[in-house]
Amino acid sequence: MKFIGAGSRPDRPQVDHDIVFTIPNLLTVVRFMGVPLFIWLVLAQKEYGAGVVVLAVMACTDWVDGYVARRFDQASRLGRVLDPIADRLALLAVAVTLVIAGVVHWLYLAALVIPDAVLLALTLSLFRGHPDLPVSAVGKVRTGLLLLGTPLLVLSRLDTGFSGALFVAAWIVLGLGLVGHWIAAYNYVWAMLRKGRARTTPDGGAA
Repeated sequence: MKFIGAGSRPDRPQVDHDIVFTIPNLLTVVRFMGVPLFIWLVLAQKEYGAGVVVLAVMACTDWVDGYVARRFDQASRLGRVLDPIADRLALLAVAVTLVIAGVVHWLYLAALVIPDAVLLALTLSLFRGHPDLPVSAVGKVRTGLLLLGTPLLVLSRLDTGFSGALFVAAWIVLGLGLVGHWIAAYNYVWAMLRKGRARTTPDGGAA
């Protein structure tokens, strides 16, 4: 079953439209709204089960909005910017929440933040805004693994009888996701540097 690029039509190239009110953008907003809800459930209510449900919905919207955008020609420039921001905010906010709750060590948060901090610094210094780079396949897989591993880790906190197995499975998935996170960041760094050099050459070509 095709997960990456699902919904795309080979006979119709994807075009980013200048539209705002689309179903994919609405789903991205839902993902944004899930962040404070998850934080409240875990830190204020200690409702880890409900937190897992929120994470599952957020993960589903991440896949569904891309599918709908490609399948029904609802890709937009706004969505191309908002979608990765929503992913980063969700992953980082959830990681901070789990560190505060004592579920994960702060080193896990550092492993997420350092590559993103480097990318943010390059973005601001080279482009003064969004670099407008396509999302890589490694980046998509990385996001999927982190979004899958996080609820597994939260589930391991529940008294289900499978806590040990869930804990091990969660860290296997999260470990693979972190490796993908660093690989994707490395690829994005070089893509930014190439694009930045092309912008500074007189003819707009590669240096």
